[in-house]
Amino acid sequence: MPKEKVMVGMSGGVDSSVCAALLIDRGYAATGVTLRLYDGEEYERGESKTCCSLSDAEDAAAVCVRLGIPHYVFNFKEAFERDVIRHFTEVYQHGGTPNPCIECNRHIKFDAMLQRAITLGYDKIATGHYAAIRQDENGRYLLCRAADRSKDQTYVLYTLTQEQLSRLVLPLGELTKAQVREIAQEKGLITAKKPDSQDICFVPDGDYAGFIERYTGQPAREGDFLDREGRVLGRHKGVIRYTIGQRKGLGIALGEPRFVTAKDAVRNTVTLGDEQDLYARRVRIEQVNLIPFDRLEAPMRVTAKLRYSQKEQPATAIPLENGELLLEFDEPQRAPSPGQAAVLYAGDTVVGGGTVQKGWKENE
Repeated sequence: MPKEKVMVGMSGGVDSSVCAALLIDRGYAATGVTLRLYDGEEYERGESKTCCSLSDAEDAAAVCVRLGIPHYVFNFKEAFERDVIRHFTEVYQHGGTPNPCIECNRHIKFDAMLQRAITLGYDKIATGHYAAIRQDENGRYLLCRAADRSKDQTYVLYTLTQEQLSRLVLPLGELTKAQVREIAQEKGLITAKKPDSQDICFVPDGDYAGFIERYTGQPAREGDFLDREGRVLGRHKGVIRYTIGQRKGLGIALGEPRFVTAKDAVRNTVTLGDEQDLYARRVRIEQVNLIPFDRLEAPMRVTAKLRYSQKEQPATAIPLENGELLLEFDEPQRAPSPGQAAVLYAGDTVVGGGTVQKGWKENE
């Protein structure tokens, strides 16, 4: 019986390297592919804090040579610019807080790469994400949290569909990061001690506003800081330079701590308030993707989180007539921001998620 052919996304890091090695050990016919996404700066080997640099592609190729498997580079720059960079820029310009890693997974890794794999005759794709795929008693695919909770990446994978899950292999779901590095060391992979990437690949310096100004060719417009009652407090340096919940770096002295509580891109205003003004119990989410079932027919108790690093919080998910969901948390949540992802869990299983549209304060 011929081996199943699997295309492995190779970022040049230790996780994808071990992913490929484990697939070979399990009898797959593996091929490594690196996605060329962005022509940013080329970083010196070992000094980059992002993925997708030239040295990362070289590391991925070296690992494939070590493992004795083919390695190819696919040019997905056009799709990445359209579906990730442009989306990131537009959401920021409209006052939101986007997560480009989620959009990259949604449109590039598990859509464009999967379609390329199918076209080339591969049975499956694989990545080095820390998550697990299981099936329920009806054969439906489930996305479950990784054994290593500190590395669990299900938050950025909630957009996966049944078709994508059926063709995806995630070998690292039962391993800890320490075990992954140990395997890499044992197999003599050059990525064994390579540090994890941290920053957004197309914004390596973390200056989101500066990137958006360069990308659009338009400087951020100054506008008014407002208080809760709409009174002008001073001038801000552009809506894209602020995030909900921000306290430091506002560039305005008011004699006491103030936080960004709202942004209005149309009116070009940034509202400042007290810490207590940041909290909301109810959050509406749109662009919902559900995994264990197609629709939520009745309110469901879940745990949910609004940020990657946040601990899940008890909540009730209430279906709305247009496919959106209303999340009612047991306790008010700090600084829910439009554009963020809200991800829902039932135990270790991902129920699904969506994009935060609005958070309601207690008195709204």
